[in-house]
Amino acid sequence: MPTRSAARYRPYTRKDLDTIPEIARLPARVREAMKAVSAVLPFRTNAYVVEELIRWEDVPDDPIFRLVFPQAGMLEPDDLARMVDLVRAEAPADVVRAAAREIQRRLNPHPAGQLTLNIPRLDGRPLAGMQHKYRETVLFFPSQGQTCHAYCSYCFRWPQFVGAADLKFASREASDLVRYLEAHPEVQSVLVTGGDPLVMKTEALRRYIEPLLDPALEHVETIRIGTKAPAYWPHRFLGDADADDLLRLFAEVRRAGRHLALMVHYSHPRELETAAAQAALGRIVSTGAVVRCQAPLMRGINDDPDAWADLWRMQVRLGAVPYYLFVARDTGPKNYFEVPLARAHEIFRTAYRRVSGLARTVRGPSMSATPGKVLVDGIAHVLGEDVFVLELIQARDPQWVGIPFLARFDPAATWLDQLRPAFGEEEFFYEPALRLIERSTDRHAWRRPGAARRFKLHTEVA
Repeated sequence: MPTRSAARYRPYTRKDLDTIPEIARLPARVREAMKAVSAVLPFRTNAYVVEELIRWEDVPDDPIFRLVFPQAGMLEPDDLARMVDLVRAEAPADVVRAAAREIQRRLNPHPAGQLTLNIPRLDGRPLAGMQHKYRETVLFFPSQGQTCHAYCSYCFRWPQFVGAADLKFASREASDLVRYLEAHPEVQSVLVTGGDPLVMKTEALRRYIEPLLDPALEHVETIRIGTKAPAYWPHRFLGDADADDLLRLFAEVRRAGRHLALMVHYSHPRELETAAAQAALGRIVSTGAVVRCQAPLMRGINDDPDAWADLWRMQVRLGAVPYYLFVARDTGPKNYFEVPLARAHEIFRTAYRRVSGLARTVRGPSMSATPGKVLVDGIAHVLGEDVFVLELIQARDPQWVGIPFLARFDPAATWLDQLRPAFGEEEFFYEPALRLIERSTDRHAWRRPGAARRFKLHTEVA
């Protein structure tokens, strides 16, 4: 007998929780907490995930269950109690929404300067559906792609999904993107992201991708698509009505001389174990697209070196490239998922030792922080002191990239802002220049030739 997921894509959202048979069998207090948390943080899954990825006999400890279903610990106790009371009382929707908004705005919805530092401008106006943090890469958020086949419970882009327009990045037009790229020949790569752009029909996606193939934009060498579809709905590449059209679009990008990279989030080996997931990955790779795999390290989901080593080996075997292991970003339910940096480094190092060189393309643990991607490169004993060895592998100012710097070892630290410079230094080497960027009225001027001289950026290690 075919499963429910085999017939068609069937989503489940907050209003559908009681209709999922496996959820209906859970204790009432667990279901009540799910409803309370999902009023604050977005919830969406689908029948494929429920039936083929979750091992219900292992719930509540099953990693995929924790990956997609709301958990009580994702809210602070007082906030959870407040939302549970509203759920029990069957409070009006506007009352629940107001309480949720208050909590959401305390969850650091846009970390690392996404609203204050990353928004580019065109003709003096901000482009709300774009971000330009790193010189070579522009992020574009097509409005039709600001949802997903299922939501990760840890997702740092949760503000895209909670219905608050002032928290959302989205653009309905590719014309502004094209004009911006024409004015910025330093941009080599466009990342089409969300949400998940592959929730869109191919016809809609094509309207954003095809303009990027114009010879006038030949400096745009790479088109990236951020997606979780191969893990959460592999039938997008197999049996969906326009699956073949989507793969043809991928091949067209390659024929146009552009590198096409699908930045796929695989959080756990199980997401690659099904026949559908493996077939979907095979079809994508057959178009000439490169699949680069990334995910954050999350407590209770993949905080295990065996899981990462298995995942990286499987990715290589199936033709994909291990790319990043991220640190949980300082937003949303971070406290529920975070792992100390020292433990994250040990998990990464242990897994890294267990794979061959072909899987050692992966980098991590990496924090996507305000100055850039900060790599925890090691823990060393220097001059009688334990220190974190850190390095920016991507940065707001390219001159910061590759300069090692040291932080005092803190076994409890989970993010960059909890670290302090080693050996009595008052601040990290990039901080004076970062303050100049933050105060500048033209925060993207540093990308232009001669910017280092104009800003007098300090890039020397003291």
